[in-house]
Amino acid sequence: MDDALNWLKRAKSNFVRGKNSSYLDLRDISIEDLCFDLQQCVEKSLKALLIKNSVEFPKTHNIAELLVIIREKTAINLPDKIKNAAILTDYAVNTRYPADYNPVTEEEYKEVLEIAENVYNWVEGIMNQKENK
Repeated sequence: MDDALNWLKRAKSNFVRGKNSSYLDLRDISIEDLCFDLQQCVEKSLKALLIKNSVEFPKTHNIAELLVIIREKTAINLPDKIKNAAILTDYAVNTRYPADYNPVTEEEYKEVLEIAENVYNWVEGIMNQKENK
């Protein structure tokens, strides 16, 4: 259980950094980096849930793959608002480094933030329920 809580703690750290939209006012902070932190929040949250349920997973940044593992290897129901987290995978690699991609918009950032918050809160709620049983 401690390992799962450590993963969730790191997920929260990524979430806090990623949600700090005041960074958007700073010219030296890239909105793509904020989205990377939010993707990491989701990835680490889902991995914490898998660890809590004693389910092994591969080293991957692929959110869709982690969601499939949760669906197939646990009795946990994936709400629709969690399933759309798969779109965050692109922020793990594609926008992480300078490359030829469309810049992330502030509207896109807000959507990523909402998804990350939904996933983190969902996982935290499940883990708190299991801990209190």
